[in-house]
Amino acid sequence: MSTFGALNTAYRGLTAAQQGMNVAGQNIANAATEGYTRQRVEQSSLAAPARGLFSGGLLRAGQGVSVDAIARLGNSFLDGGVRSTAAQAGYASVRSATLQGIEGILQEPGDNGISSALQGFWSAWQGAANQPDQSGPKGLLLTAANSVTDKISSAYQALDSQWSSVRGQAQDAVTAVNAAAAQVASYNTTIRSTLAAGGSANELIDARARLTDQIAGLAGGTVREQPDGTVDVLVGGNALVTGGSVRTLQLAGATKLSDAGTNAPRIEWTNPGGTAALDGGELAGALSVLAPADKGGAIAQAAESYNAFAKELAKAVNDVHKSGVTGTGATNVDFFTTTGTGPAALSISGPTTIDNVALKASTGGALDTSIADTISQLGTGTGSPDKFWAAIVTNIGVQSRGAQQHESLTNAAQASALTGRASQASVSLDEENVSLLTNQHAYQAAARVMTAVDEALDVLINRTGLVGR
Repeated sequence: MSTFGALNTAYRGLTAAQQGMNVAGQNIANAATEGYTRQRVEQSSLAAPARGLFSGGLLRAGQGVSVDAIARLGNSFLDGGVRSTAAQAGYASVRSATLQGIEGILQEPGDNGISSALQGFWSAWQGAANQPDQSGPKGLLLTAANSVTDKISSAYQALDSQWSSVRGQAQDAVTAVNAAAAQVASYNTTIRSTLAAGGSANELIDARARLTDQIAGLAGGTVREQPDGTVDVLVGGNALVTGGSVRTLQLAGATKLSDAGTNAPRIEWTNPGGTAALDGGELAGALSVLAPADKGGAIAQAAESYNAFAKELAKAVNDVHKSGVTGTGATNVDFFTTTGTGPAALSISGPTTIDNVALKASTGGALDTSIADTISQLGTGTGSPDKFWAAIVTNIGVQSRGAQQHESLTNAAQASALTGRASQASVSLDEENVSLLTNQHAYQAAARVMTAVDEALDVLINRTGLVGR
């Protein structure tokens, strides 16, 4: 190696060490940055030049170090695990939140639940039977009946509102997926051109990875990496993002709970059209609870349960009440009515006046209360409305508990996947400090070599051959 060649070798060492310190500083500065993946300088030794005719056959030393790239220390396998668990957690969280909301509407057990109202209703019948000639107990009976019907109808309306709320959240999720997909396509274009020009796109790749994680959590998207640095994002096996192009999704189907049975909400492609299959995520969870009752939709099933209970309660009371005589002397009169073509839970209502209440049988005397006594006992027995309602509450409670357990499991799996990726990709301050010190010493060593070569050149050029020295 020539003296000037040694100077060039020392310079390469200086620049490589400087680059190493810069990257270590970058890592330390972003240690707390969410989604940042640590980086490393990739170096290789430069081989000696080939021996020529005039080299004298001597072996020569290499030409120093080369900085080949600044590597992003991510792991596609771990990234895939994070996206997969995010899709599962997103699905489970929506179902759990929805079923907990349904459970909250029940208000069971509690003073404001239907069970408590039923107990008051049966007690009111007994109170009216104890004082058949008094109008006060009959008025309390009408109040108790209205309390039951109001709770049924208000709970059904609450379920209707919850259905609309979940659908609105699904619409927001679709908008978020489309926006994230457009950003991924834009990043693809920038990353491809940056890499083609020989630049580093590590920060852009980190930003794109955060978006693909978001898409996975919302729609269960999967990612396929391409040789040019771009990624394809797939939803249900179909491309949402390909290079710089993107397809969009839309939420179609019913906008009201009452229409869900004939036009279930669904996710469709906009260009071209067609139903989009989902691999999980919040959207899949939302569609599962927005589905019709016969397709397992939790909200629609709960609403149908209220309808069924309203019909069961009306039938149980009316079957006895119709055999009695009202205050006006009428017979075959229903106590509860479910008029109209809408849901029974919304249309069920009791008498408007005490004259329409039957306490005695048609064959009974003036103070006969056999009808009231019989109705007051309807809350007991295996086929009672109370048992029917208890079965509904138990079923919803079991579903909610199962959904919460599933959510806990998926959250644990997601946390494990995030921890596994963080162990590979996150910044260790201790490791970066060691790297910083190592590169500082390498820089000082290269500087010493450069100083020694400079002094040697100074002696050779400026002091060799001077007369009298």
